Amino acid sequence: MATLRITQVKSRIGTKQNQRDTLRSLGLRKIRQSVERPDDPQTRGYIHTVRHLVTVEEVQS
Repeated sequence: MATLRITQVKSRIGTKQNQRDTLRSLGLRKIRQSVERPDDPQTRGYIHTVRHLVTVEEVQS
């Protein structure tokens, strides 16, 4: 199964509450913090919500 590395690149200050909640659900708290999540529809939906705040890379596993 594919894995995605998600890195927060912009601050959540000034964003909507649902975007802040989504970052928290992904496990992101600080700028330049990275997490690895499985590539599934739920994770893709989270990424879509905060696409302007994060970068995404596919990790070979």
